[in-house]
Amino acid sequence: MATMRYQQAIRLAMTEEMERDPNVYILGEEVGQYQGTYRVTEGMLQKFGPERVVDTPISEIGIAGMATGSAMVGLRPVAEFMTWSFALEAMDQLVNHAAKITYMSGGRIQCPVVFRGPAGVGTQLSAQHSQSMESWYAHTPGFKVVMPAFPDDAKGLLKTAIRENNPVIFMEHAGLYGVQGDVPDDTEFLVPFGQAKIRREGTHCTLVAYSRGVHICLKAAEALAKEGIECEVVDLRTLVPLDTETILTSVRKTHHAVVMHEEWKNVGFGAELSARIHEGAFDDLDAPVERVGGADVPMPYAKNLERAAIPTDADVIAAVKKTLA
Repeated sequence: MATMRYQQAIRLAMTEEMERDPNVYILGEEVGQYQGTYRVTEGMLQKFGPERVVDTPISEIGIAGMATGSAMVGLRPVAEFMTWSFALEAMDQLVNHAAKITYMSGGRIQCPVVFRGPAGVGTQLSAQHSQSMESWYAHTPGFKVVMPAFPDDAKGLLKTAIRENNPVIFMEHAGLYGVQGDVPDDTEFLVPFGQAKIRREGTHCTLVAYSRGVHICLKAAEALAKEGIECEVVDLRTLVPLDTETILTSVRKTHHAVVMHEEWKNVGFGAELSARIHEGAFDDLDAPVERVGGADVPMPYAKNLERAAIPTDADVIAAVKKTLA
């Protein structure tokens, strides 16, 4: 085990996979000479050279197209978007090509590509750059959608993603890059898709979250414990595939649930979580599922307004107390 930051764990995963498999390569804007906007790819150009760490033009549709096409002919590209907000430029390549080519070819063509980069809200990046749009990709058949909350999962899930034969949407919350944690140095450390993890045991209410939302829920659970309310925190880790059974098992124990995410509450992933809980554990619930999400507004730039638009541990605490009456 080694203690490292979230961003370092991502770099370690890519480095190990590039050393293991010569078909793995990185491409994106400023991933090489500039070493990445968030320094995630620092030193990789010097280690692997310009044929495997490819600086692309400022063209998201070009990045997505190059990555998808090269994956179709046997390479395993890891394509970085400088921010997932920029990926909107490439939605046709992503949704109509990468996600569907295996289906459209009758299974004859695989597309083992990873699209990764910073996502999430906050850090005063305003309305066009501070967005959390994971539901858009989770809604699309063909994608695996991964959103790790801790450095060890960032490494293990990214290595799994690179070895996956289907396209993977890998979203790293920009607000987590500096989070530190113990990361296994085993080059075969893999975290499987579709397995949620209980981050805190509890008996009164289940809190379901992913990415930075897990940290917010853990903070809320710690505060509630001082009042005698014990919350169980479920870290989804992957949205597609979704580990519904772990969620339902927890809800059947606590009989109450709060689902939390930072994206817009309207038609957000929390609605899907709430629906699955009601469909699978309705008779076990003592109260309706509560949803905590972002405000339905474009993200403001002003710091005070930005804070008002992003859900906090106080919002989670209020939702827990509401469902517990």
